[in-house]
Amino acid sequence: MPDSRDPVEARADDGHDLYEVSTWEVRTLFDRLAAGLYATGVSAARLFVVVLAFAILIVQFALGGLGAITDPIIGAFTLLSAVPALALAAYVWYADVTTSEPLELLVGTFVLGVLFAGFAGILNSIANSGLEALGLTAGVVGFVFQVVFFFLVVGPVEETVKLLAVRLYAYRKPQFDAVVDGAVYGAMAGLGFATIENAIYISGQTQDIADPLNLVVAGSGITAVRALAGPGHVIYSAFAGYYLGLAKFNEENAGPIVVKGLLVAALVHATYNSLSGVVPSVVASVTGVPGFVAFFGFIILYDGIFGYILLRKLGRYRTAYHEAHDEAPDGKKAEMTEFDG
Repeated sequence: MPDSRDPVEARADDGHDLYEVSTWEVRTLFDRLAAGLYATGVSAARLFVVVLAFAILIVQFALGGLGAITDPIIGAFTLLSAVPALALAAYVWYADVTTSEPLELLVGTFVLGVLFAGFAGILNSIANSGLEALGLTAGVVGFVFQVVFFFLVVGPVEETVKLLAVRLYAYRKPQFDAVVDGAVYGAMAGLGFATIENAIYISGQTQDIADPLNLVVAGSGITAVRALAGPGHVIYSAFAGYYLGLAKFNEENAGPIVVKGLLVAALVHATYNSLSGVVPSVVASVTGVPGFVAFFGFIILYDGIFGYILLRKLGRYRTAYHEAHDEAPDGKKAEMTEFDG
């Protein structure tokens, strides 16, 4: 690996003062001012992003119908819809062989996942409106462009904002001290995203239903569908988060590693979106099984495959961790997973 130091620094005697020749450190009052302004600017930028995301959420409550979740029935359906995703995120947390992550970081990442979903919602809506304005949403052409939309907009945008929820907070903390921590926090960001997305779908489908019985009937159906969709967000962002953790401890290749994680997450996400509207319908037509059963089977199979790959990746880390601590069970070696080649 080439020496990253300036030639003067590389060859100079250790006792030679190279301050503002080829090295720099905070020494003077002006240095402290510069360092303080930089730190303040970075903190202000982070705060601005969070405040903007919070403002978007408030607008969704006030104008977008999200306020309907304050209804006890709709609120209960929203909580129920998040249970499968919560269970999967909890298992990823449990699978972390290193020290347990602090509750405040887990909750903070969850909250940021909720907040930053608004950014994805706006960008997705703008792009979809553009397709509608161009008349590219109907027929075969509409299907093709919808798939392109999933791969170029929905997948990359949603996985990026979920990863931002990790990068902005937990990633910067000393408790984020292992590669596998990225998967844990990624899963929590995915849980937050899935929760608010479920709330939007459920409230949007039920907000105009006044009769409690009809509300329960309608809410049960959409809640079941959203409960099935939620774990996918946890899986996708756990992949991206794992690579973010890998990047933290491989700074020389951090950029490509983060991009690889986003590519993996976005491709798996977009493929799910593209197939979930087609495969269950085809299966139901060919086999005669009810549409919901076909949809349920598709999600179990799809999430099962990539959930298994994720758990293998976590298992490979666990084995390597035990080997490094002379605790390898039965001399078992870490195996490669599909995304490690």
